[in-house]
Amino acid sequence: MNRALALFLDLALTMVFATVGRASHSESLTLPGVWHTGWPFLVGVGIGWLVSRGWRNPLHWVIAATIWFCTVAGGMVLRLLTHDTAQLAFIGVATVVLALFLLGWRGLARMIIRRRQLVQV
Repeated sequence: MNRALALFLDLALTMVFATVGRASHSESLTLPGVWHTGWPFLVGVGIGWLVSRGWRNPLHWVIAATIWFCTVAGGMVLRLLTHDTAQLAFIGVATVVLALFLLGWRGLARMIIRRRQLVQV
């Protein structure tokens, strides 16, 4: 798996999460608005990649789970530290959606890789 592509997918899907979240609450979809919502979670992604050393094997389930956990936890902590909200419902939705995004693309990638390996045999 291309490491740069894996990191890009994590960052892009995190911003999709921020964009969809803003849209679902009828908040402005301007670049500054989406950035305001997304940057704490982008930092969380970065922390997750550093803590897990995600570049070694971005599809490994322990690495994926670490990146996901750090994205959610880091994002929530940074929101609170910058005087933003982190209501329980938001934490739940963020946890589930980011799991679907950050773990989901990896699951799909693993399935595709396995199928390709079976076809080649």
